[in-house]
Amino acid sequence: MLIDSHCHLEYDGLIEEQDAVLDRARSAGVQGFLNISTKQSEWGQVMGTAAREKDVWASVGIHPHHADDHADLGIDALREAVKHPRVIAIGETGLDYYYDKSDRQVQQDLFRLHITVARETGLPVIIHTRDAEDDTAAILEDELGKGAFPALIHCFTASSEFGRKVLDLGLTISLSGIVTFKNAKELQEIAAELPEDRILVETDSPFLAPVPHRGKTCEPAFVRNTAEFVSELRGVTVEELAATTTSNFFKLFSKAAA
Repeated sequence: MLIDSHCHLEYDGLIEEQDAVLDRARSAGVQGFLNISTKQSEWGQVMGTAAREKDVWASVGIHPHHADDHADLGIDALREAVKHPRVIAIGETGLDYYYDKSDRQVQQDLFRLHITVARETGLPVIIHTRDAEDDTAAILEDELGKGAFPALIHCFTASSEFGRKVLDLGLTISLSGIVTFKNAKELQEIAAELPEDRILVETDSPFLAPVPHRGKTCEPAFVRNTAEFVSELRGVTVEELAATTTSNFFKLFSKAAA
């Protein structure tokens, strides 16, 4: 059993044939999907899909690219959204200084807002970070000083130093198809050494299709390719890695297990 811990089923490339996409993934051994939103207008869609499909869960949040459009979101909107029975996580949120599509202070403020709700509810916060390691780590350290909350760095591509730091802070790390790329040597070294109880796999579909599907629209079925590659890096069978990452998923996203 594999779980795609991060996919965007409402995005172009998947939504047009969502039923077939899910069926192909199930045939490949994927038995759970966390459908991620990136802006408030998507929240109803991810909730609707999760309500309709028993193996799909939803996450609600604001991606840093859309922070400027949600500067006045307000914490109550997020607090209300996470009450939905199929919403098991908060995000994705975080910081993106590579594209800088939103004001950095607004990104940081919204990131902290998501963390506050994660702390209140116990739902994990799903974190996107790109070219923002120092500020991401500083915010996490500051917020954890105010009280614990569960958190996940999704689609990990950061430095080994940042990886060690977030692991020390108690976070989980999720690996996407990027780990299969030929030029991802440092990431592959990190993936091989991640603690067994802190690792998840994902697609981030429709983006970042793993080898041998590079250049195609990524879909949740391809999480198996990533799992197979990571299992080889770690010297275990794909069945063992699937069991480990599935167990980790339900420990982190405890609302799904319930």
